[in-house]
Order: sequence, then C-alpha cells, then structure tokens
Amino acid sequence: MRHRGHEGTNAPTAASPDGKRVVSPTLVGRAEELERLTAAASCPPAVVVVDGEAGIGKTRLVSELVTRAEVGNRMVLTGRCHRIRESFPLGPVVDALGGIADVLPADLSPVTGALRPLLPELAERLPAAPAPLDDRGGERHRVFRGLVALLGALGPTVLVLEDMHWADEQTVDFVRYLLAEPPAELALVMTFRGEEVRPEVRALTAALPPGTTRADVVLHALDDKQTGALAAAIMGLDRVSDEFAAYLCERTSGLPFAIEELLALLRARGTLVRRRGGWARRALDELDVPSGIRDSILERVSRLSGEAREMVEAAAVLQVPVSAAVLTETAGRAELPAARALEEALESGVLAEHETGLGFRHLLAAQAVYEDMARPRRRELHARVATALQTRSPVPLGQVAHHLRFADRWDEWGVAAELAADHAIALGNDAEAVRLLEAVLRDAPLEPARAGAIAVKLVPAAIESLRARDVADLVATVLERDLPRDIRGELRFQLALLLHEIGDDIARARDLLTEAIADLEANPGLKAWAMVVLVIPVAPEITSAERKLWLGRALAVIPDIDDLPFRAFLLGKIAMVLAPIGDPAWRELLQRIDDQTGGVPRHRQEANAFWSIGTEVCYAGHHDVADRLLDAGLLAVADNDSARLEFSLRCARVLLDYCCGQWEGLSEDIDAVTDEFAGHPRSSIDVDVVTASLALARGELDEAREQLSSVVDVVEQLGGYDLLPLPAAASIRLSLAQRDVDDALAVAERLFAAVESTGVWPPAARAVPAMTEALVTAGRIDRARALVDRFTAELRDIDAPLGPAVLPHAEGLLDAANGRYRSAVERLTTAARRYTELRCPYESAQAVERAADAAAAAGDDPGELVRTALSGYRNLGASWDAARAADTARRLGVTVPAHRRGGRQSYGDQLSPREREVAELAAAGRTNKEIAAELYLSVNTVARHITAAMRKLGVTSRVAIVHHLSDDDPSK
Repeated sequence: MRHRGHEGTNAPTAASPDGKRVVSPTLVGRAEELERLTAAASCPPAVVVVDGEAGIGKTRLVSELVTRAEVGNRMVLTGRCHRIRESFPLGPVVDALGGIADVLPADLSPVTGALRPLLPELAERLPAAPAPLDDRGGERHRVFRGLVALLGALGPTVLVLEDMHWADEQTVDFVRYLLAEPPAELALVMTFRGEEVRPEVRALTAALPPGTTRADVVLHALDDKQTGALAAAIMGLDRVSDEFAAYLCERTSGLPFAIEELLALLRARGTLVRRRGGWARRALDELDVPSGIRDSILERVSRLSGEAREMVEAAAVLQVPVSAAVLTETAGRAELPAARALEEALESGVLAEHETGLGFRHLLAAQAVYEDMARPRRRELHARVATALQTRSPVPLGQVAHHLRFADRWDEWGVAAELAADHAIALGNDAEAVRLLEAVLRDAPLEPARAGAIAVKLVPAAIESLRARDVADLVATVLERDLPRDIRGELRFQLALLLHEIGDDIARARDLLTEAIADLEANPGLKAWAMVVLVIPVAPEITSAERKLWLGRALAVIPDIDDLPFRAFLLGKIAMVLAPIGDPAWRELLQRIDDQTGGVPRHRQEANAFWSIGTEVCYAGHHDVADRLLDAGLLAVADNDSARLEFSLRCARVLLDYCCGQWEGLSEDIDAVTDEFAGHPRSSIDVDVVTASLALARGELDEAREQLSSVVDVVEQLGGYDLLPLPAAASIRLSLAQRDVDDALAVAERLFAAVESTGVWPPAARAVPAMTEALVTAGRIDRARALVDRFTAELRDIDAPLGPAVLPHAEGLLDAANGRYRSAVERLTTAARRYTELRCPYESAQAVERAADAAAAAGDDPGELVRTALSGYRNLGASWDAARAADTARRLGVTVPAHRRGGRQSYGDQLSPREREVAELAAAGRTNKEIAAELYLSVNTVARHITAAMRKLGVTSRVAIVHHLSDDDPSK
C-alpha cells in the first residue's frame, strides 16, 4: 500500500502512555461501513461517497482503508478542500498529486505536459508543456485531460478528496469530467457533510458510465453500545458500564470526535485516573461535564500554559495546517519557547501533526477556540498571519487576502484580493475571481477609478462562470461613480454585454453601448466591437438605416486594429449581422477573412469568426457555405482545444445537419454534445431547437408540444429572431395537425411581428409555408395572400437563398386553397426541386406531399408524388410525417412499397467497418483532423463515426474507446 498526499486528521493513534492523547487505536462502530467502502474501492473503476456531519468520523473511516489487504496493492492519494480558498484551482487534486514524482512512469501522454504550471513538483518528470492557448476554457479542458491521463498512468489508485462541501467550482467540474469515463484502475472516494454540500456536488455521481462501481456510505451517530465500545478502546479497557456509556452518548450526541474530546477533558481534570494499567472513573455524580463539545475543547485549552495557548489560538486563526515557523511567527514567540509550547500543545492532543504542517485535529476544535477569542485578539493574530504568509514562496494569495480582511486592514485587503483574483483569472478559475472581486467592490474603500477597473475585470469572469445575473446590479452601481472616461467607456460596454448575456433590459444595453462608443476613442478595437453589438438584431426598435450606419462606422475603424485575429473576429461579427438581413456585403467580409486566414483559421478568434458567419448563413439557408465554415472552425478547435468554442461549433453543426436532412445519428450527436459540454445554456439553444423539431418529426407529440412552446419562448427572450422561424414553423405544423388553429395563428402572427420589426427576412422565409397554411386553414385567404406578397417584395432584392423555394411553396398552397389544383401541383413540385438543390430534403418532401393532395383534387394520378414524399420521409426517419403520407396513400388508393430498414442499421450494435477504422485511429491518439486527412473524410463525418462508436461501445469519451474495441470485435 502506497499512501501519499494529505494525512487524515483522525488517523488511528493509540493513547500515549501518560494518557494525554485520547484517540481510539481501533475503528469502532463502523464495520459495515468499512466493508462497503473497501469492497467498492477494490472493484474499480469505482466512486464512493462518504457522507456525514462534522466530527462523525469520515476521515477516520477513509484512513482505515489504507490498512485493508483488499486494496493493499493500490496507491492512495489524498487531498482536502479547505474553507479558506486559494486563487489556484483544483486545490485538493493538486494536494493529492504533488508528491508522486518518484512513482511516475516514463511514458506519460504528451497532454500531461499541460500540468507543469499546476504541479511544479512534477515538472521534471512531465513531458514538455504544449503551446499555450488563448482561451481559458480550452486551457482548463486540456488540464482536465492531462489530469485524467496522469491518474490513468499511475495504475491501481485510490484518489480521496475530503471535505467536498468546500470544493471550488473547478474541482467540481474536474470530478464531473473524470467520472464521465474514469480510468479503469481508479477508485474515487469523496467525503462531505450532507447538510452543507451543494446540489451540484451531490449530482456528480448521478449518471455514471456502465461498469462503474458505486457506493454511498452514510455515517450516523454512535448509539449507547457503540459509544461504550469506543470509550473502552480509548481507555484500554474491556468495557465500560452501560450507565457511563449512556451518559457519554447523551453528552456527545454520539459523535466520535466529541467522545474523544470529552474523555480527554475528563482525564485532564482527573475525573478519570489510571490505576493498575487501566482507567477508573469517579462517581458518576461528580461528572459535571459541559454538554457541548465547545466547552470541552475550551476547558482543555485552558489547562495549557500561556505560551501553549497562544500557539493554539494562532492555529485557530490559521484554520489550515502550516509549518512550525509560520505558527511561531503568528503567535509572536521566540523560537525556543515556541518549540516547547508547540510540544505541549501536541502532547495534549489539542494540536496534531499533519503531512502539510501543524494544526487542529478537527475544524470544530479550531472554530470553538476562534469564537472564544476577543475580537481585538483575533484582529492581531490575523494581521500576524498575513505578514507571515507573505514570506512564503509562492505566496498563498487567497489566504493572505482572507487574513488581511479579518485584520480590518481594508486597503491592503483590497490589493491582496485583487492580486488573488488576477491569479485566479490567469489560471482559468473564474468563479473564484468573481467571489474575490465582488467582495472587494462591495466592501473595500476604493477610489472611483480603481473600482471601475476592478468592475471591468469582474464582468468577463462573471459571464464565463455563469454569474452574470448575480453581479449586474453591483456593476451598475460602480458605473454611477465619477469614473475616468476610458474606464467608464469600457465598463459601459462590459455592462451592456452582461445584460445581453442574461437577456435583460436590451433597451438599456443599447443606451450603454451608444454611450460607450463616445468614450472609447482611444480603444478602436473595443469601439468597433461595441458598434457591432449595438446593431445585432435583438432590439426590434433598430432601423435598417441605423444598422447600416453603425456597421459602416465599425468597418471604418477596423483598419486601425493591429491585432489580426481580433480583426477577423470583428469582421465575422459584422458579417454575422449582415447575413440574416440579406445584405450581400457579408460575402465580401468573408472573403477578407478567407484572404487573411487562407480559409483555415488558426487562432481562436479566427475560428470564432467562422462560427459566427457559419451559424448565421445556416439560418439564412446558405447551407454549403455554412458546411465549409463550421467544418473549418471545428478543425481549428480540434487543434487548440478551445472547449467552449468547440461546443458552440458543434451545436451549430447539429443545427446544420438537421436543416440538411442529415438525421442519421443526430440524436446521438445531441446527447454527446450536451453530455460533454455543460454549463453553456445560451450556446445550446441551437441544439434545443433541433431536439424539439426532431421530437415532432418522430411523432413524440406531447414532448414536441412542450419543448416547442418552451424553446420558442426562450429564443424570443434571447432575441434570437434569426433562429425563431425554425421552431415557430414546427410549432405551427403541430398545432394545425392537432386542429388548434388559433394557436397556430397566434404563433404565426407573433413570428411575423418579430420579423417585420427586425428585418431578418431571409431566415424567416423558412416559416412562410407554415404561416401560409395556418392562415389558409383559418379561412383567411386574403391575409395569406398579403403575407406571401410581403415576403415576395422583401426577398426580391436581397440575398435570400430560400426565397426561390419557399415562395412557390406558399403560392402552391394558395393555388390549392383557391381551387387552382394543377397550378398548385406545378408550383409545389418546383418548390420541391429547389429545396433539393438547397439541401432541404424535409421541406422538399412536405412540398411533394402537398402536390400529391393537389393532384388528387385535380383528378390526376397522385401515385408517384405520394411515393416520393413517403420515401423522403422514410429516408429521414420522420415517422410522424411518414405515417401521415402512408394514410394519404391509403385514402387515395395508392400502392406504396413496404418500409424496409437497411444500410448501416444492419450492423446493429456492432461497429461498421468504417466506424471501427475511425475508432482505432482515435484510440491511437489521432485528432479528428488527422483522421479526416488520412481517410479522406470531412471532420464532421469523423466526429459522427466517433460518436456512433462511443454509443455502440457504451462509453462517453474517446479516451475510453481503446479499452472496449477488442471486446466489440466479432472476429475475436
């Protein structure tokens, strides 16, 4: 058994001969719990949760695992979360891994090189650090991959993360990532206090991969019998009386830590005396022991010398274990007297030795001593701690800030907290940065300029950590102060971005942007960006002329921007605005980006430009262009590991695949993207639209109605009027099928009002046939005629590729409503052909289906048209539409072929040859880009094959493919 990392604070230690320390040499009352813990830890991959209140014995239970033969060949790594957080992320994981340099294998994965900044102790044994990324999310994702690879390389390992109720957000995110596909030989043990733990920590074990062992161990208070057994073990007796055991249990509530502390107090008082090798107690009436553990601890401390008490008080202020030097400096003692005082505190059992230093055996004891100190004494010690910690290398910035704050040294605290936040931001720990900066803005005495500068730092971190709504009012308050012009302009811009992010008060956001532009003369890049954000069509009040004016001004500023990737980023945002309003100038801007990048983005901001344009041109119907841009963007992020941007690109790719009828495996793609990337609800709206639309196409009507209603509301709330036509059209079709004409009309009118006010006519063209059909069904033929005429006029002179298909589709519906059936057939078949050219097979099948109805009404043979529509639906997997077309065929007496499923589905749960080929390359460590180049496939096709392979193999990440490939090979 190899045990490394933080030692348990309740490690089993026998009582000292003089009886000053009182710790049970054996574990009492936890046999069943230990068996469950051991059984799970010896059957990896495994995850065990140990849940219990403070003092219940969680650490002692876990420490016993080291002694069990069942896990004797496993390395045990232990790290602990602390109440006082540091600016660096992943504290308990770093603690656990910091001491493994001498056991690291030589052939580590190159991705572990990303851990060098996080684990400097291992730097000499790790591979070379990869090139830095310009995206904090990407860096964090790479660090997570490196940690998983490192844990996997260690072989049989038990990773213990204690006190997860104090875990920082990145530790929680990492554990979630780790448990998505844990290394085959890893057992993870987490301890926490159930009454204090956050819901997201509890949820970590909610959905584990198949084959993962899970155990939940809940520790309860000891009963009278168990309390007596523990007391007997501590005192070296065979047993204690039932009366004494009941008394102890009542006074300690059955908490093992409290029992140990109370017995220590009784012995210190002389209430328990040593006779003939054992312990005897005085009369029970004399045991006037305080009922609370607080009083027990304080009485023990009071029996120490003044010098030892000062050491104990210093440890209480520090809270975390520290070196003897720091403890001595905090107490303000000379070295030799301090050494004697420390020895006394240790011998009494009030303090204990840990691997990371000296401190209390349990935080309850530290809290009791701390709360008993007078406030001036606390302030004095906090100030000493801050001074002492600043001599350490590296300086623990988070701890320094904490102690300066409680020393009431507010100016110094503000500086230290800002430095700690800067460090957290540099390490990608945005949530901790937000906590620190928010506290400084609320409580520190800041001059206006400094408050403004801190608020400017706060907003991006809040957006990244999904805390935008929490800090909006605070940032607005800072903006009310007398700020320097440049800071005021940047903060106005940042607050506007924040309001956009949370979807609140868009009108106010526009006012802020307008004001910011006037203040940003010295910052042309930010000024141009503000101009672009100002005209993103989320505010219906903005006019076309106003939009063009601001975009023209932004374009005029761009040549002054020296940062080429940022220049591409802004050009992408401008093109993103132009495409949905049908301004063909977006093509020229795309060409400028292509000229700069060679059509291959290499920087995150360049890839962002490809995503921005690719998404918008998908909405507008430029599917071939969207295909190229999104694939190029995905190639770029596959190289630079930008997790958040990859998520956005994959969401857009899902939407494009839906629009182009590439539905095979699409549900699995949706599951993979939502499982792999969490925490970005705004970016996932594209996927939510597809999920709801697929539910309708597949006949899941109750789910479809609920999802479509919700997603239409969310899209509208977010100002996504360019995306709104897709779910709105599906909602209208469902309402008409269920004969809810009023609801269909309401959605149609709501959509038209939004489009008319924002000018996003090209994307809205998708919904013209559905809106027309709603009006026709309601008998409002004249209104339908006016709608089609309006769209015809609006689409005539703009870049709207869907127009040539949707307009004859709508005209055909009007012809049929007016009894001009043969004209309807001609227009609807024309629409179907043009849909096909645009890669819109679903809409093509719908147009053909309506043409068949019109042909039957005209007295012509609808057979071929019905069969074509039915075949189109079946090829897509649109079972709801296929069932309707089949009913139409039966009603019209048309013979249709039986539905036979073939193609890839013949492989069943086995990998197809191509899936296996791609999976083997992925398992060998090839990137999607490398696989695509070797097999002459698109990156998206590679991603689809990997997703299918993961689904069939029952794994949730590509790193796990290698462990399952041989099991799936039918030739073995």
